[in-house]
Amino acid sequence: MKGAGVLLMNIGTPDEPTIESVRDYLREFLLDPDVIDIPAPLRHLLVRGIILRTRPRKIAPNYQSIWMEEGSPLRVYTNRMASALQDNLGIPCEVGMRYGNPSIRDGLQNLRGMGVDRILLAPLFPHHAQATTESSLKDAYKHLSEMEWSPGIVELGHFEKDPSFIGPLVESIRPHLDEETHLLFSYHGLPLSHIYRADKSGSHCLKVENCCAIKTEGNASCYAHHCTMTTLSVVEALGLDDDSWSQSYQSRLGPVKWLRPSSIEKVDELAESGIKKLTVVSPAFLADGLETLEELDIEIRNQFMEAGGGQMELVSCLNDRPDWIEGMSNLVRSALTVHESRGLES
Repeated sequence: MKGAGVLLMNIGTPDEPTIESVRDYLREFLLDPDVIDIPAPLRHLLVRGIILRTRPRKIAPNYQSIWMEEGSPLRVYTNRMASALQDNLGIPCEVGMRYGNPSIRDGLQNLRGMGVDRILLAPLFPHHAQATTESSLKDAYKHLSEMEWSPGIVELGHFEKDPSFIGPLVESIRPHLDEETHLLFSYHGLPLSHIYRADKSGSHCLKVENCCAIKTEGNASCYAHHCTMTTLSVVEALGLDDDSWSQSYQSRLGPVKWLRPSSIEKVDELAESGIKKLTVVSPAFLADGLETLEELDIEIRNQFMEAGGGQMELVSCLNDRPDWIEGMSNLVRSALTVHESRGLES
């Protein structure tokens, strides 16, 4: 892996838990056409005219409630992940946030300054999506072009079923389960329009029974399929009965139709069905941030209890767990080795 470096790309975070900083972050995030994919005039009207007028004031206190001494949890844990990965692999590992700081351009410039001539672009999203993986890769290539820099490029693809990911995920969940516990897999939501677009065949998505659980060429890049594959892999590894787990989607934004059931709907349903012990895990996130520490551990917990539920435990993201650092190291080694082999063959 001589001459190689890794750019870990995560979604991003405000610099400070203030209304102004949150507004700056949301402006960059929500004006990305890969996130809100409606015509530009409507997107600007929605974001600038409605969302940015109200949402920053609403969610800045949420960031304040989870802020760490070192800063934003998402940035702290992503940086720790990069540091541990660098120590394990012995090659430079930089962080680039799709929105906010440090930017993807910052990460690329740092790698260039270290003399790296081959980069693994590693979106920290196990499940492929237009709004995360594709947007991050597009941004990286845009900056490489602007920098007039052409190192060898390797992309880390989605890894929803890879044992290097599933193994640490299973072990993070196992201590939170007993015979009375229901396990809820809460994934970040996506608009249904993104899901439909991923079906290149046009004949699979929502047109075949249990379509998310069936692997076909049509859903090879489908986020909902990838999430389902992660869930089923964990369920199999833990030996869970069908009635002891559920899957849902969180973080809905805007009036369009999103993946369902929502996590709020699901915890209401579980509480009403008599579930008293609930464990929630969110495998779409590799580093803890607002969506796990506040939305799940505070909002969803309160929702479950108010609906009549009892005890709820949140499984932390993999963050810099040693077994995950080893697993991620395996993913990186595998991607770079395949690239080296292809280079030799050509």
